[in-house]
Amino acid sequence: MAEQESNWWTAPAEADNGRLVMVSGRTDVEKFRSNPRFNIRIEVAWPYQGDASGMPDDALSRQMEQVQDALQEAFRKDPVAVLTGVFTGDDERTWVFYTLSTHIFGRKLNEALADMPLLPLKISAENDPEWLAYDEMNQCRVN
Repeated sequence: MAEQESNWWTAPAEADNGRLVMVSGRTDVEKFRSNPRFNIRIEVAWPYQGDASGMPDDALSRQMEQVQDALQEAFRKDPVAVLTGVFTGDDERTWVFYTLSTHIFGRKLNEALADMPLLPLKISAENDPEWLAYDEMNQCRVN
């Protein structure tokens, strides 16, 4: 993660099937969380064929970091969304954002990834005005 490393924590967690998932959570989110307009949680998931433990190989990890850096840079320049969590393992990397608009988020995502090859991304959104999923993710940090 290119963005200030000190604003992130990483901890191991377990998928429902018992496989390892590494969870990274962002800590400096208060200015977004306190803004009631940032009430939409978006997951951008990249399924992949992992190794025996469900983790990506080195080449795929580097490609995923390029995607993450591009997204973080796009939303740093135009803060209509904030990356709050990254889950890697069990054959999937998932980036979790909170945003104020699915339409604007989608446009910015497409702009950020325009120079990359077509990626097998799955995108879902849900309303989460209390940031309950963020709080749940943070439980990994204390376990």
